[in-house]
Amino acid sequence: MKINLWFILLSSSLGFASQWEIDSSHASAHFKIRHMTVSNVSGEITGMTGSFKIDDKDNGKMSLEGTLDMNTLNTSNTKRDEHLKANDFFDVKKFPKALFKTKTITSVGGDKVTLIGELTMKGVTKEIAIAGELTPSIKDPFGKVRRGLSGTLKIDRKDFGIVWNKVLDNGGLALGDTVDVSLEIELTETEKNKKG
Repeated sequence: MKINLWFILLSSSLGFASQWEIDSSHASAHFKIRHMTVSNVSGEITGMTGSFKIDDKDNGKMSLEGTLDMNTLNTSNTKRDEHLKANDFFDVKKFPKALFKTKTITSVGGDKVTLIGELTMKGVTKEIAIAGELTPSIKDPFGKVRRGLSGTLKIDRKDFGIVWNKVLDNGGLALGDTVDVSLEIELTETEKNKKG
């Protein structure tokens, strides 16, 4: 489920398109949801893969596509994780992946952008907005060019058919509907194409 689009990887009067991939070992989606009306339960999904095309002169040509392996969901409680992976929630046997694909990426000043796209989860596709930030590129000790993408969003789980709940004695619900999600992603550059 990766920002000032005008900061340039290389200073030049010519444009450069660059292709990046998500470093799965340094990428995760963290989430939290209200529990029993009194606290939050949090967890993460670490099985993230995908690619990010960056054009230093034309943000309209930028695009991001990524997937999450829902089998990697972890809340540090085995019994709860089993329930979340079952039919009441994500039904990972039938829907093992969640997919996000951008429709537009818009600069909002500084290093920040808004990524508008479609999230497909549990067989349902909905448009969502991610408030993101992309760091400048660096070269790591092994010669790879990297940059970081962070993002935050809110999801209504009912939009994706995840409606399980229980009524408490006080009339409240065991689980809230809004899920807060934060993304931390490292990207590695795979290709750069000079435009004439």
